[in-house]
Amino acid sequence: MNYSLQQRSELIIAECMKINDTNPYEIFRIIAQKDFVNIHGPEHHVLDGACILTAFHNAGGNIELYSALQKLMQEGLRMPGAACGLWGVCGAVTSIGAALAIIDGTGPLSIEDWGSHMEYTSAALARLAEIGGPRCCKRDAFSSMEQAVKYIKDRYSITLNIPPIKCEFSSQNNQCIGKRCPYNIS
Repeated sequence: MNYSLQQRSELIIAECMKINDTNPYEIFRIIAQKDFVNIHGPEHHVLDGACILTAFHNAGGNIELYSALQKLMQEGLRMPGAACGLWGVCGAVTSIGAALAIIDGTGPLSIEDWGSHMEYTSAALARLAEIGGPRCCKRDAFSSMEQAVKYIKDRYSITLNIPPIKCEFSSQNNQCIGKRCPYNIS
């Protein structure tokens, strides 16, 4: 079936509401295998942050999950596809950055915590730049999640379970960088 971006995003939110796991990678893996998630695409601007919000909530984080996911979807849908190559900022990072802003309760007029999640995004973007291109929405999601797990542990003392990540999606990615990818299993 050919889903619109809005429909894909709503399906992502519905799936997150069913999952009780505290491992954002496992949540991502389950949802990313669904037929409404493409190997690359702007649905990752919702999916990646939604996995962090879901894991955070399931680990005891103080958020109302459904409203947080709705807010994230609203923000994620504003970001166009291909932002990584055209704007110099990855949608995985911005999605998770938005999730952290939701958790932190920050906005453009915040004073005390205004830059806290920007520390996360700058570290996550630096890691993606280190790995290099071309694009891979899955690799960028994995790397961004690892950075977010550290942020959440440091800031909230909440440990999200995340194993060493091994990519199961490389055969679907015509631009896979193979052994240069830190998640490559071949």
